[in-house]
Amino acid sequence: MKVFAKFLFLAGLAWLAPAWSQGTEQPAAAPATPSTVQPTPAPAVQPAPSPVAQPAPAAAPSAAPQSPAAPAARSPVLVDRIVAVVNREVITASELQEAVESAERNLRRRNVLPPQRDVLERQMIERLILDKAQLQLARDTGIRVDELQLDRAVQRIAEQNRMTLTEFRGALEKDGVSFPGYREDLREQIILSRLREREVNDKIQVSDGEIDLFLADAKTPVDRVELNLSHILVRIPEQASPERVEEARARAEKVVQEARAGGDFASLAASFSDAPDALQGGALGWRAQDRLPDLFVQALSKMNPGEVSPVLRSPAGFHIVRMNERRGASAETGAPVIQTRLRHILIRTSESVSESDARQRLANLRERIVSGGADFGEMARVHSDDGTAARGGELDWIYPGDTVPDFERAYMQLKIGEVSEPVRTPFGYHLIQVLERRSAEVNTERRRAQARQALRERKSDDAYTEWLRQLRDQTYVETRLEDR
Repeated sequence: MKVFAKFLFLAGLAWLAPAWSQGTEQPAAAPATPSTVQPTPAPAVQPAPSPVAQPAPAAAPSAAPQSPAAPAARSPVLVDRIVAVVNREVITASELQEAVESAERNLRRRNVLPPQRDVLERQMIERLILDKAQLQLARDTGIRVDELQLDRAVQRIAEQNRMTLTEFRGALEKDGVSFPGYREDLREQIILSRLREREVNDKIQVSDGEIDLFLADAKTPVDRVELNLSHILVRIPEQASPERVEEARARAEKVVQEARAGGDFASLAASFSDAPDALQGGALGWRAQDRLPDLFVQALSKMNPGEVSPVLRSPAGFHIVRMNERRGASAETGAPVIQTRLRHILIRTSESVSESDARQRLANLRERIVSGGADFGEMARVHSDDGTAARGGELDWIYPGDTVPDFERAYMQLKIGEVSEPVRTPFGYHLIQVLERRSAEVNTERRRAQARQALRERKSDDAYTEWLRQLRDQTYVETRLEDR
């Protein structure tokens, strides 16, 4: 039911700043099913008398007429049941069932074999518990999304998908998604995003001393390396006993053994990982090496593509990282850089706009521009889903590192005036045209701002994982999956 919610956070130029946290999408939230009322237990049913009547003897005409058979007693009907209690609220079986089915569909779309049903149920119930605990905290501390804000968010998403609100609602219902349920799902995602921003991101501190050290390390030639990574986390409770820690370590070691023996890492992540990205097969995507946590960088520096790290220990638990691919080139830090002025057309993908549809639309637009003489800026104003559409898709002068890696790599290969083929990024498909290039110095203020952002991104995911662990440990939870 979260099929379109991700587009809410991509308005304007938000996609320009790459971040370590981009790969850590929030876990799938629970379906918007009311779950705070415990079903009334069915009354006990007395055994029914046998419905088979004994026939009267044929030779006894004066016998009393046979009574009709007694109707069988109606069996109790189970409407729903509670599978977990989270503080003062409950998670119902139907809520869990819908979340599991959604997770299975998501994994299959990624060509990942879902784990056994009981394993996936236990994975999903943990995610529902964390979602429930976060929503309770948000509600108790005053985070709200009123109807007007929600209406605007839905309208914005519809516009980004180039639909009217009526068309958008019809597309949802065609896919079997309840529009009221979708609205509530979207409300929850906005609340969770605001909660993380307030409780985690706003509290990350980067000192001037840390920036100085970062810039001092960057004075020598460095490799601007990007790594495509997948990740598994085996979480440890905050005050776990030594036995519990060793149990978690053994579980992590088992995962490493299976992965190195040829096991599918994505399936192992879906089965064993406690990280928010578990149901994306643990995929983190491409990450700039200087924005990764130091714990990962040290291990990855000794690895080749396709290799799996040993078990890595952090305060949150045990981590396993797989390096899928590596790319990058040497660069002299502090040297002049090339700035680029360009424009682009973005087509966002969604359940109503498939990847093939987006590519085909852009291929047609490119043909009109390159061969038919159509104006790129005018095509951007009419067709682009980005906030730059009103300016003909034009961006201001940008530095290397200002955009996501896939976008940057594509425009750096273009000649001035050339129009790219459709380019895939995490936000959809783009056509790009370079207008100008120039050499520019990176001033001290900008260099320090870049360092501060890199350090914040290094800390962001670790801080969020640790905060989730503490919240989970502080939450009263009673699970009842065993009661079935």
